[in-house]
Amino acid sequence: MREVVLVLGGYGVFGSRISMALARDELIDLVVAGRDRRAAAAFCAVHGGRPDVVDREDPGLADRIRSLSPFLVIDAAGPFQAYCARPYRVAEAALAAGAHYLDLSDDPAFTTGIAVLDDAARTAGLAVLSGVSSVPALSSAVVAELAAGLSDIHLVDTAILPGNRAPRGLSVVRAIVGQAGRPTRMWRGDRAQSVPGWSGLKRVSLHVSGKPPVSGRWASFNAAPDPELLPRHFRARSVVFRAGLELKIMHGGLLLLSLPVRWGIVASLAPLARALKWTAERLAPFGSDTGGMRVRVAGLTQQGRTEARDWVLVAGSGDGPHVPAVPARVLHRRLRAGAVPPGARPCVAEFALGEAEAAMADLNISTARTAEPFPLVFAETLVAAFGQLPAAVRDLHTVIDVRHWRGEADVETGSGAMARIIRMLTGFPAAGSAIPVTVRMERRGAGELWERRFAGRPLRSRLTRGGPGLIRERFGPLSFDIALKVEGGCLTYPVVAGRCIGLPVPRMLLPVSETAESVDAEGRVRFDVAVSLPWLGRIVRYRGWLARDDAVG
Repeated sequence: MREVVLVLGGYGVFGSRISMALARDELIDLVVAGRDRRAAAAFCAVHGGRPDVVDREDPGLADRIRSLSPFLVIDAAGPFQAYCARPYRVAEAALAAGAHYLDLSDDPAFTTGIAVLDDAARTAGLAVLSGVSSVPALSSAVVAELAAGLSDIHLVDTAILPGNRAPRGLSVVRAIVGQAGRPTRMWRGDRAQSVPGWSGLKRVSLHVSGKPPVSGRWASFNAAPDPELLPRHFRARSVVFRAGLELKIMHGGLLLLSLPVRWGIVASLAPLARALKWTAERLAPFGSDTGGMRVRVAGLTQQGRTEARDWVLVAGSGDGPHVPAVPARVLHRRLRAGAVPPGARPCVAEFALGEAEAAMADLNISTARTAEPFPLVFAETLVAAFGQLPAAVRDLHTVIDVRHWRGEADVETGSGAMARIIRMLTGFPAAGSAIPVTVRMERRGAGELWERRFAGRPLRSRLTRGGPGLIRERFGPLSFDIALKVEGGCLTYPVVAGRCIGLPVPRMLLPVSETAESVDAEGRVRFDVAVSLPWLGRIVRYRGWLARDDAVG
């Protein structure tokens, strides 16, 4: 007897790809369902399966699903962001019918919240998995493989870049534009960070041998389950997700439209979804049908080296929309084999990456893996001397994405009006004892952004590599070349040159920096920073300690 598989939204953009694959399996009695019987019947006439009407808003939903006696219910309808009242009614109906349940949710709250059904699913001996899509199901399978052999994961960075000719259903468009400008959670430096949706613009390129490159696509922060789920599962310090539109006029246009949402002028762009879908359809002849996905995992190997590992997928011939359907195909086979433990949970690392890649073998999809050293700013500057530093100081300067530190400082200040003016212009702290200190270090391009806060007062600078053996630190219009040295287990920062708005600072005006970093008996980083001018004397001196301020270490 063939097993019944019910696919809600089985004729939609992603659900249709699942239905196409399952319809080829002679052991499956496929039911393609949704609100529109005519659309379901048209799909089945071409691809197979039997059409039906199943409406998740129907008060008799549980009885309707039970009447079909399904082995598996797959909810591909969405948008899951819109499931407000009784969000898990489809999953509950599946459990009541004695069926396993999968959904293609990419909404963080919906996917993490599915665990409320865990007791019921375990009691019934059934699997209820949410997020059975590109994220988090496929992305987490990639991370599990790339992370093998890494002792400290500093960054998981995922980007999805569909081709412009990829079909977009209204629910997909509504989900994308509904997030633009609204607060979205990323995980940066061992803590949640709220960012506006569609911010954090970045260029991403995808290269797979034998495929035309996907070059210079724009990608921006977008809501996804990964920043909520992967930090704990993989003990990752930072997890971020970006998505992009191929045409820069569309990506940039959505970014501009998101600004009134950021500013609080309008609540959401979701009411514009239908109009924006119409606009996107007019632009469909432009761009390409090639899209892709990249997952990057960067961190420390067990040998202490910093390494970035990438998994890249490039899909041609319009096969990109098949990718979110792949995890459901893989998990259906596992469910049939009894290889999925019962319970309700987000779909994180539920299958091996090789299983997903094998399921894509019949598609115009190619994947590749690369691994290369990740260049740290201080390690590249100090070269071999970096390894001579105490472990705690090396850790302080291992900045792959974002790091947070906390501690205390005692601050002494020089006297005189000129010294006060210089401290005010540069942001140096005021005098005090046992002042709370926090430091945030962020990798930005080839440099690092440092934000030190003394009792909440910020002191910001940007550090980049200068010439051989030099670090260049910029404070607003001022920049200084620092010849880093390792002496007796201490890292020192002597200033050797300076510029103001690009003009060289005469040596007689060049500040003297007596700065050193070391380690105390408790294993904390000790800092001692003294800044003076030859003709003025001391400007400021602050010294104290720093320790990791994170959840992983």
